[in-house]
Amino acid sequence: MSPIDLQRVKVHEADACLVLANKYCQDPDAEDAANIMRVISIKNYSDDIRVIIQLMQYHNKAYLLNIPSWDWKRGDDVICLAELKLGFIAQSCLAPGFSTMMANLFAMRSYKTSPDMQAWQNDYLCGTGCEMYTETLSPSFVGMTFPQASELCFSKLKLLLLAIEVKNEEGTDSKIAINPKATKIQPNTQGFFIAQSADEVKRAWYYCKACHDDIKDETLIKKCKCKNYKSDIETELYQVTYTPPELPKRLLNNSRGDKIPVRDGIANQNSSGQPLVNAAKTLTAAKKNGGRPTDALTSPSQGYNRPTSRSSGGGNGSNNNGLTVGIADDQAKDFDFEKTEMKYDSTGMFHWCPARSLEDCILDRNQAAMTVLNGHVVVCLFADPDSPLIGLRNLVMPLRASNFHYHELKHVVIVGSVDYIRREWKMLQNLPKISVLNGSPLSRADLRAVNVNLCDMCVILSAKVPSNDDPTLADKEAILASLNIKAMTFDDTIGVLNQNPTGGGDTLSPLGSPIVLQRRGSVYGANVPMITELINDSNVQFLDQDDDDDPDTELYLTQPFACGTAFAVSVLDSLMSTTYFNQNALTLIRSLITGGATPELELILAEGAGLRGGYSTPETLGNRDRCQVGQISLYDGPLGQFGEGGKYGDLFCAALRNYGMLCIGLYRTLRMVPQSAVGLDCRFRDTSSSCDASSKRYVITNPPDDFTLLPTDQVFVLMQFDPGLEYKPNRGDMTKEDNS
Repeated sequence: MSPIDLQRVKVHEADACLVLANKYCQDPDAEDAANIMRVISIKNYSDDIRVIIQLMQYHNKAYLLNIPSWDWKRGDDVICLAELKLGFIAQSCLAPGFSTMMANLFAMRSYKTSPDMQAWQNDYLCGTGCEMYTETLSPSFVGMTFPQASELCFSKLKLLLLAIEVKNEEGTDSKIAINPKATKIQPNTQGFFIAQSADEVKRAWYYCKACHDDIKDETLIKKCKCKNYKSDIETELYQVTYTPPELPKRLLNNSRGDKIPVRDGIANQNSSGQPLVNAAKTLTAAKKNGGRPTDALTSPSQGYNRPTSRSSGGGNGSNNNGLTVGIADDQAKDFDFEKTEMKYDSTGMFHWCPARSLEDCILDRNQAAMTVLNGHVVVCLFADPDSPLIGLRNLVMPLRASNFHYHELKHVVIVGSVDYIRREWKMLQNLPKISVLNGSPLSRADLRAVNVNLCDMCVILSAKVPSNDDPTLADKEAILASLNIKAMTFDDTIGVLNQNPTGGGDTLSPLGSPIVLQRRGSVYGANVPMITELINDSNVQFLDQDDDDDPDTELYLTQPFACGTAFAVSVLDSLMSTTYFNQNALTLIRSLITGGATPELELILAEGAGLRGGYSTPETLGNRDRCQVGQISLYDGPLGQFGEGGKYGDLFCAALRNYGMLCIGLYRTLRMVPQSAVGLDCRFRDTSSSCDASSKRYVITNPPDDFTLLPTDQVFVLMQFDPGLEYKPNRGDMTKEDNS
């Protein structure tokens, strides 16, 4: 806050300034206000200094936008602990263990395996050494689709390509496309990789098809002699600035077959050397296509192809009515707002519903028991009426992402104090499928009423301010609730799922596979899928009574964290250094974790009025077409053949080619359950319905291609929205198309 002190540390000469928050403060809003004032002081002293700040509460992000010199394009960024923490937990409701995988990716750790360790620990530690890197893809990738490039990187370069940066036609704006369907690689495209080191990622830049096509050992892929020559030639071709007057407005072909757009006799060139789209051809194609650009000439910034069942907007902006500008007149006449329900928010990224009062969503025990909840998310929330808001919206919004169909959304049941939830409700009232049970997470009667044994995930959170007296007691409620559920036993009941509400075919799960009409609940509370938020890392030792972790073991090495059943906000500290080294990495993580929150949406939420509904225009419906985090089983389905001792590399290629799914890791059983004890049927079930109380799973991030698979393995995938191919429940039903 003192200009003299800022001068003493030479802020004006610094590369960046990092502002850290006190995560254990008594008043999070006051802590955020103080840190925002520090940013104002720093920017006032040196307005061009790059600032990365930690904030506790999501709603305080809006105040940073009021600082005139705050500019994310120059590297300024904010890491909101509540947003990311609850976002990580939300994704674990969709794919258990995903929070552990993502937290390890940006932690910047090295690992050392040991023969003294158990096999599962060595597998897990190999994954903790993976980090997220960016690197420019070599000219040899130009023209490939993303799946082709990702398969080449995995099988040839031993790299996992997650996403690419795509730019608009003018090269002035870009966005990160995660596992896009058919986006073609342009020159100088940035790729986002998971790898063990920056040296490994260099292979993506060094790779030359002419020199390295026959090389089997990826470590031999080095900078080749023709590399500089070839890249120089291509750069000149793509940045050519001459336009002979006798040439018509057409696409010229260079010697490699790549196209160089020329428009109106004026050279098209941008700062990155990427070609711009021929405006005349775009306009002609748009007229032939009902006013919309064709897929071939659509801006790369749209990221993904649109599903054939929906028309797509051309990204031309919108008018005040929300109708896409540029839609042909005859199409606009057919667009009837009265017949169009507002099912999504104004950005098209999240499911939306008209505001509901809290009273309409409150259940008592009898109502909850009669609802026959199944496959839902139970949120056990400890809070006093005056506890600081934790931003429950950040937990629910990723579960309401529009790339899920409405019937795939998991019902969220919050068990806690209504007096506290009432203060949060304004930010939840426009999100569908939420119920509240006014009770206590420690009450077994309340837990039985919400069918905790049939839930897909039980989340244990606390909004209470930790006492400064004894940090080990900061998590007492969460630990007691966790142990309470694990100690419970349940009847071997059957939960019956409803038939497909649309009446057409089998109901599809969020993972694309038909849902069985009956599901056996957990008999033992220890098998209820659970994730517990901890304030103090060392308290993880109390969560699992049967593990052998030393009390001084680092959090990431403990069994509950490796299994994805514990999460602590401290793991987000390393995001500060990750953001400093690679700002795009945070953008990618935020996109994966929040379910698709955009700068446009953040401006809307900054107004404080909550989510706004929007009409379903072709443009907003097009925003649904983005990939989602999922988890598939290798016990059945077309990919089940790989569970019989197959190799991970074969699974990776088959999933990518046939289903557009990008495999990023495994969720493996910690101990095989003896068949004699539980029977074959239970042995291959997931942890939520296993018959053995000691079954656990742990995370393996990006295993090598020769890694042997087991039938009990589950696979973390980034899967496409509304895939054309559906899973078949039995491996015996595989067809020739499945093997193609």
